[in-house]
Amino acid sequence: MKVILGFVSLCLAVCGLPALAADGIVHTGINQSRFSAKPVALRLRSSAVLVLAQDSGEPLFAKNIDQIMPIASITKLMTAMVLLDSGLPLLESIDIDKSDVDRKKGSRSKLQVGTTLMRAEMLKLALMASENRAAAALARNFPGGTDAFVAAMNQKAAELGMVNTHFEDPTGLTPDNVSTAEDLAKMVAAAHTYPLIREYTTSDSFKIESEGKRRHRLLSYVNSNRLIKSRQWDIGLSKTGYISEAGRCLVMQAMIADKPVIIVLLDSWGKLSRIADANRIKRWIELDVLRISG
Repeated sequence: MKVILGFVSLCLAVCGLPALAADGIVHTGINQSRFSAKPVALRLRSSAVLVLAQDSGEPLFAKNIDQIMPIASITKLMTAMVLLDSGLPLLESIDIDKSDVDRKKGSRSKLQVGTTLMRAEMLKLALMASENRAAAALARNFPGGTDAFVAAMNQKAAELGMVNTHFEDPTGLTPDNVSTAEDLAKMVAAAHTYPLIREYTTSDSFKIESEGKRRHRLLSYVNSNRLIKSRQWDIGLSKTGYISEAGRCLVMQAMIADKPVIIVLLDSWGKLSRIADANRIKRWIELDVLRISG
């Protein structure tokens, strides 16, 4: 087994890629004044992980980054970029239709059929609270409908160099929306350039009065990422995702030790594992920077 791993590591080294350790995890470090090689391995429960220094694009930690897997509602970052790129009026009202109801997973929604909101409000709910009906309505009200919207999602992915990514719907409810940790880091970096995406994904709560066929309702939402409310974190972009096929997923852009970092966590075990993994990564980087400076 050691011989096989040694051969694989040699091949990776020739290709200029980080070496594969005996535990099957790729450990990488940046020998710069900002970060350095870590003295111990970082143990995480997520199946695929990528941590990047955003300013240099260098990997700080990588694990199964080229494994193609379902990405659930991480999809909605692409949904948001395609919508904003379209230039459709954000203050225009759109409604929730029967076709927006989730028939795949039976997910719940506070947005009843007939609810009318501005496009911007639908976008905020899709990003902040992962509202599936809102995302579906945004795509349905795109010129050419949902099919044209999904085609635009795949075109945007190609433009970003996301070569192992494919979208089938705008919500992420289908396991046919697939990507890799490496590709999703590219998507997070691109999404972070949109001020509205940064604002909406990092809002901790949102109350809105919806207009329905029969009456007005006050709807209250909270961010699906509990770390948004933590004073220990400085998060610039966030998106969670979950379906049974994808497991618990989380992507973020954050400032850690005064440096911009992109974190991708896919298929975490258990409800709290992605949060625990994010906190482990944060402490790992902070301790390393402290070790260098001290």
